[in-house]
Amino acid sequence: MNKLKCPSFFKCRGKEKVTVSSENFHVGENDENQDRGNWSKKSDYLLSMVGYAVGLGNVWRFPYLTYNNGGGAFLIPYTIMLGLAGLPLFFLECSLGQFASLGPVSVWRILPMFQGVGITMVLISIFVTIYYNVIIAYSLYYLFASFRSELPWATCSPSWADENCSRSPIVILCNVSLTTSEIIQANKSWVDTNNLTCINGSQVYRPGQLPSEQYWNKVALQRSSGLEETGVIVWYLALCLLLAWLIVGAALFKGIKSSGKVVYFTALFPYVVLLILLIRGATLEGAGKGISYYIGSQSNFTKLREAEVWKDAATQIFYSLSVAWGGLVALSSYNKFNNNCYSDAIVVCLTNCLTSVFAGFAIFSILGHMAHISGKEVSQVVKEGFDLAFIAYPEALAQLPGGPFWSILFFFMLLTLGLDSQFASIETITTTIQDLFPKLMKKMRVPITLGCCLVLFLLGLVCVTQAGIYWVNLIDHFSAGWGILIAAILEIIGIIWIYGGNRFIEDIEMMIGAKRWIFWLWWRVCWFAITPVLLTAIFIWSVVTFRRPTYGTIEYPDWGIAIGWCMILFCIIWIPIVAIMKIIQAKGNIFQRIASCCRSAPNWGPYLEQHRGERYKDMVDPKKEIDHEIPTVSGSGKPE
Repeated sequence: MNKLKCPSFFKCRGKEKVTVSSENFHVGENDENQDRGNWSKKSDYLLSMVGYAVGLGNVWRFPYLTYNNGGGAFLIPYTIMLGLAGLPLFFLECSLGQFASLGPVSVWRILPMFQGVGITMVLISIFVTIYYNVIIAYSLYYLFASFRSELPWATCSPSWADENCSRSPIVILCNVSLTTSEIIQANKSWVDTNNLTCINGSQVYRPGQLPSEQYWNKVALQRSSGLEETGVIVWYLALCLLLAWLIVGAALFKGIKSSGKVVYFTALFPYVVLLILLIRGATLEGAGKGISYYIGSQSNFTKLREAEVWKDAATQIFYSLSVAWGGLVALSSYNKFNNNCYSDAIVVCLTNCLTSVFAGFAIFSILGHMAHISGKEVSQVVKEGFDLAFIAYPEALAQLPGGPFWSILFFFMLLTLGLDSQFASIETITTTIQDLFPKLMKKMRVPITLGCCLVLFLLGLVCVTQAGIYWVNLIDHFSAGWGILIAAILEIIGIIWIYGGNRFIEDIEMMIGAKRWIFWLWWRVCWFAITPVLLTAIFIWSVVTFRRPTYGTIEYPDWGIAIGWCMILFCIIWIPIVAIMKIIQAKGNIFQRIASCCRSAPNWGPYLEQHRGERYKDMVDPKKEIDHEIPTVSGSGKPE
């Protein structure tokens, strides 16, 4: 029985040449790469990339950031940061994956000592998939709950609401006349008990809790008092989570061949819903006021003087485009070698950013109507994140005629927005497994994919307990923060400064054709200087301004914070561990070993022989694993 291929970051004995057929593996007859497969159509890839980049943050975070940072003025730093940080990294990762036809771990044959960066990306993607599918489960629950004649959060139901449930402020004190000459201030409940009447204008109010807020906390989540009180598994959320993983598994059982078809619906349907919601919202009274707060007359250009605005713009671009998560490399690795990855990067980045702006109009038009009918300012009803998706917007939809229909559309849109991002994240994991264990993956893709979904489902059960929302918030705060920034900084330093930016440009030109020097001027300036400096500045700012996570007013216990730090440490510790292992495996003195590990492996280059040309004509078969006991290869393809 043949031995499984060992991952390159472990030293193995008795390595064998892997020779496999495409039996039981979903590779098309017309695929250029018969080992790994290719996208069936260019549109499959583009829609998958759009679906991966366009996610929940485009709907529930960008509109709030725009409103909070000066409205239309925020688009100026947002666009600048797209050009300086987002697009350069996006293009770099797409080119990297396409050139080598390898996933985010194996692609580091380009610089073996940095292979831990790829492992960090995959581990962070695993943590993110755990809680991201829980958010999809929330959307499924609300979707099913919307199939009623009246939305369950439209009124304060006695079965779950308490005395604080109210759409209007609640009177707690007021003045009453006991006699013609005696006026006292009394508790409102005492006034009602004694059948007295408050004197007009004397009422003292406290804000009530919206029905949608109490429904979210008491019914949907059954939220406990804190992370310490785990409670029980909320069974209907667990079933929704299982359904979410079944959908993901079904879409990915044939890899990109099946997911590439599903995204025609999941990537395009949100645009249909956003357009419908925008048209409906534009017809509502108060919509104009909402939009003016978002990007109209209420725009505040003096905000551009504040550093926080520029930091928010850079951070939003960075996370919105999903760079440094490993997914862009994984999806691009299935492209044909001569695909124009440059134009793809431009199209996907612009689509992502325009979607964010477009979504803001749909959100704020309806929030403006909600503010109008409740007699409040738009600033009093605007929320972000969970509060926008599961409290503020459902509250607004409940007050529209035909509320259940609009609610079904909205939560179905959230479902599809989340799913195609989740597809790419799971594909990142399975692509990594395929690169490390190609023989196993060719024969057992379906059970391995379903097995990954099952394990991640089980790990996610803690997120559907009564303390589940605290776990979701904790994982999001730590795993999707500094680890990604560290990976991105090391990625661009390793490829551009150590491997060589000019050498990398020559690799890209092998795919898209030679370009004039002026074409590469902007990319050189960004890759060599601006982008790494910006990412480093964001990282330093994040460290300096770090605050303990909270959920609303609820603080996390020390042991919860410790778990968060352990998560991020577990993800990034592989960067030094793998670097040390590579150095130990190399030969020579310490300086020779480090130099060896900072050169490309002999099997780095185009996956297929017909694409290697003169530069990589002496390249070792990429299906072989290489230790640093043999000579490395220079950029010309010749052994050094």
